[in-house]
Amino acid sequence: MITTPRRRQAASAFLALGTLLSAGACSVANSGPEPSSGGGAAASTVRIVLPEEPPTLEPCDASLTATGRVTRANITEALTERDPTSGQLQPALSTEWKQDSPTEWTFTLRKGVKFHDGTAFDAKAAAFSIERTLGSKVDCNVNGYVFGGIKLTATAADDVTLKVKTAKPDPILPLRLSFVEIVPTTTNATGKVREPVGTGPYKIAKWDAGRSLRLERFPGYWGKAPEFAAAEYVWRGEGSIRAAMIKSDEADIAVGLAPEDGAGDSAVQFPNNETSYLRIDAAKPPLNDIRVRQAINYAIDKDGLVASVFAGLGKPAGQLVPEGVTGHSPAIQPWPYDMAQAKKLIADAKAAGVATDTPITIIGRNGIYPKAAEAMEVVQNSLTEAGLSVKIQMLDVNAWLEYLLRPFPKDAGPTLLQAQHGNQAGDAAFTMGQIYGSKGAQSSFGTPELDDLITAGEQASGEERQTAFAKALDYQNKDVVRDAVLAHMTGIIALSKKVTYKPNAATNDEMRLAELHPAG
Repeated sequence: MITTPRRRQAASAFLALGTLLSAGACSVANSGPEPSSGGGAAASTVRIVLPEEPPTLEPCDASLTATGRVTRANITEALTERDPTSGQLQPALSTEWKQDSPTEWTFTLRKGVKFHDGTAFDAKAAAFSIERTLGSKVDCNVNGYVFGGIKLTATAADDVTLKVKTAKPDPILPLRLSFVEIVPTTTNATGKVREPVGTGPYKIAKWDAGRSLRLERFPGYWGKAPEFAAAEYVWRGEGSIRAAMIKSDEADIAVGLAPEDGAGDSAVQFPNNETSYLRIDAAKPPLNDIRVRQAINYAIDKDGLVASVFAGLGKPAGQLVPEGVTGHSPAIQPWPYDMAQAKKLIADAKAAGVATDTPITIIGRNGIYPKAAEAMEVVQNSLTEAGLSVKIQMLDVNAWLEYLLRPFPKDAGPTLLQAQHGNQAGDAAFTMGQIYGSKGAQSSFGTPELDDLITAGEQASGEERQTAFAKALDYQNKDVVRDAVLAHMTGIIALSKKVTYKPNAATNDEMRLAELHPAG
């Protein structure tokens, strides 16, 4: 049972470590004094420049990076939250929880919490949010990403007691629920909302589509008031422009930078918990031949890609589940670069009647990471040299999402999807089902054997869970080869001298505004 309430008070933790300057009442970035709200914290606006505009702020799509980095822990909150440094699960809107039986859980909810519209947070809202997220009518990304078809029911026993029952034992249910953002019962239950109402420390003030998004401090917030009165988000596709905005005092934080973007002394490197990869459309020829999928892995020089395009900010990878996450298989190493073997495999497949000259399209995403297009050009050149016919189509996030999530576009032909996956939850369950399961929300191919191995991992606990998921990953790597995994990435953000912030492994997915401080 978890009994010790905790709030997102990173400020005091960082101050104790001496890593941040104490917050003063200085104004930030051309913002003059503003009326204080929420307990007299410093009145100021922090300006953040992103690589892309959020496609939506729909809470049940908060597992998408472009949405979650704005929404999670800022506008909306969950029942639980995982500390990105310790990996421990902590209270949020739930103060404690216990497992009553292998399939039954009880959550005690925090009292005195209000939504931005003034209504009270209670167990009915929590049950509604869980049902809305898992219900097929809304088609939430969190459902596929986090729950992967798991069936459960949530019931309000009273205002502060939530009962959750799962169809099968699920030892990590409280961790899964850290991805369910809580919304009031007045939220549309059959369709997605663009601008949500939450319980977080900030509420949406104005979203000027295509230009900017402004959040303002919520005066009725139940926890400690954040130090910035408001946050202004803008977006610029070019990393060099984002970096220049820091130098010209047009922004305080720039996200998603590369070394060559010129951030200089304002740049801060951090492990961003992301793994870049290519999802192979293994159901369509010629990619349905395992020799071709193996050849793709042999043909890509991952060391060269990291050294050149990624400027050394990363580490060649062989699996989507990184070290430190339950289920990581230490036996899996990055595929070696072997162009001769790649050519041989393509030639063997062609001799066996595989139409290896069928055009394959790399579906890339602008801004998914620095120099995304250049990375795909390197891949294209390598695969062409190996004997395949490959073209590139770079898309913005909304068009790219149509290829990432089911149902996939029809008549697209064989594709390689440029993708990136971050497992900030710390368990392979949040990778395996949705990405490798036959019916996974982001899966283009699966096998019954792999499905069984994934299920075994999901139902196990302790060391058995680690062993089962590692076995599933080993099988995928040797017998399925659905991906070409490229690298575990390192991120760069830039900070103005007016802001202090310590990025962590979750920063790319959820930049908590409460952890930003004026450097006055």
